[in-house]
Amino acid sequence: MALRKPAWIKVPLPRGPAFASVSRILSDLDLHTICREARCPNRAECFTAGTATFLILGDTCTRDCRYCGVRHGVPDPPDPDEPTRLAEAARRLRLRYVVVTSVTRDDLPDGGASLFSACVEAVRSAIPGCRIEVLVPDFRGDASSLECVVDAGPDVINHNVEVVPRLYPALRPQGDYGRSLLLLRRIGAGAAPGRDRPLSKSGLMIGLGETRDEISGVLRDLADARCLCLTVGQYQQPTREHWPVARWWTPGEFESIAEEARSLGFRHVASGPLVRSSYRAARAFPEVIAGPEHPEP
Repeated sequence: MALRKPAWIKVPLPRGPAFASVSRILSDLDLHTICREARCPNRAECFTAGTATFLILGDTCTRDCRYCGVRHGVPDPPDPDEPTRLAEAARRLRLRYVVVTSVTRDDLPDGGASLFSACVEAVRSAIPGCRIEVLVPDFRGDASSLECVVDAGPDVINHNVEVVPRLYPALRPQGDYGRSLLLLRRIGAGAAPGRDRPLSKSGLMIGLGETRDEISGVLRDLADARCLCLTVGQYQQPTREHWPVARWWTPGEFESIAEEARSLGFRHVASGPLVRSSYRAARAFPEVIAGPEHPEP
């Protein structure tokens, strides 16, 4: 039997002219968002605020993680015009902070890195001075794919570890926890202020059956990988076919996790039941830039 949702998880239904305007722009330009494809609970808030997280490389993932609401299967070839349309959407929405993510494309030699790069360049051209955050897959551990994205010059590169390592075989069998940590370590290798490399960020979902000690272990691993920014949010089951919610963590427990993360040196921590990896991402950027240098592992 599914666990009943607590009051702190409930969100308002999508409505209003701002929500409709964002939806119309995305539809007119034939663009996907992770907000819709992954059934994000914050879609109403973000669209109403005039923002969205763009999903590139189609809406079909080559992996089949048991917690994810994005459909999986055989995707279409990449659309070379997608970066131009994405940049135009960001311009119409008057965004000053753009977040771009993708489905995982293990079918592509570079995992889609070149399209991430093209999107960064297109947004930079369309909106000078715009900050850009990319949320990338693990590129199957290929360092050259990651460097392709780094060389494009996004301000933040996010890669989510998603779940605690014990749950990878059941929930994320095509992923590898150690591989994800290595990717984050490569991003964070030169992430101090004044360096050319982007800031590093990662996210963790809880409520899938992990223990509090396992959460602490992930926080330490991410700190050791020189990850600067962290998001921790409550897992919500997209459909009945997906992995069930094992526990609803309370707001107080999320704050305890945040306090622990800050003690480990993370510059920015967003931890709460409705937090997602790109939730209110623009608000974190000034704080991260101004924060103290991350301690050496």
